[in-house]
Amino acid sequence: MNDAVCQQTEQTAQLGDRMLAWVFALLKRNHITPNAVQEQMLSSHVRAMAHRSVSGEPLPDVEAELFDEISDASMQLAQAVVDEFGNLPVEEAWLLSVHFEVAKDNL
Repeated sequence: MNDAVCQQTEQTAQLGDRMLAWVFALLKRNHITPNAVQEQMLSSHVRAMAHRSVSGEPLPDVEAELFDEISDASMQLAQAVVDEFGNLPVEEAWLLSVHFEVAKDNL
């Protein structure tokens, strides 16, 4: 790998780690506890978001109507994560909100 690719990979890993810690703290503050499978899927998604944040790679087109049944609370949490990244589109929040919506039903 060339230096630029190595630097981008390291930057992505560091951002992913930092954001995962931030996301799990956010969930804890909101009394949302994902199970092991949900945690793994959420971690993978947040790391992919970190990759897109660093690389500038866009998401495929996403239709807003697919997320009409997501609660405002889950959408707001997801938007807070996207805002923390600082450079991702709103569609990232739509996709991320599904993880929160599913996990909040764990009791």
